[in-house]
Amino acid sequence: MNTLQIAVIAVFAAMTALTFILFAADKYKAVKGKWRIPEATLLTCAFFMGGVGALLGMILCRHKTKHIKFVISVPIFAVLSVAVAVCAFLFG
Repeated sequence: MNTLQIAVIAVFAAMTALTFILFAADKYKAVKGKWRIPEATLLTCAFFMGGVGALLGMILCRHKTKHIKFVISVPIFAVLSVAVAVCAFLFG
C-alpha cells in the first residue's frame, strides 16, 4: 500500500468513528434534554467521509430517522465515502 491509500483508509476509519460518536452523543443529549449537536455539523461530518458512521448512527441509535434530509443524504454520503475509499485503495 502506498501513502495515499493509507491516508484515505485512515481518514475513512477516523471519520466513520467520529461521525458515529457524534450521532450517538446527539441521541443521548436529545433523550436527556441537553444541548444538541447542530444538524449542520452532523451532515458535514457525514459528507466528509463519515457517511458510514452516520448511517450506523441512524440505524443503531435510531436517531434522525424521521428527518427527510438525513434519510436522503446520509445513505448517499455513505455510498460516496465507500466509493472514495475503494477507488483510493484500488487506483491510488
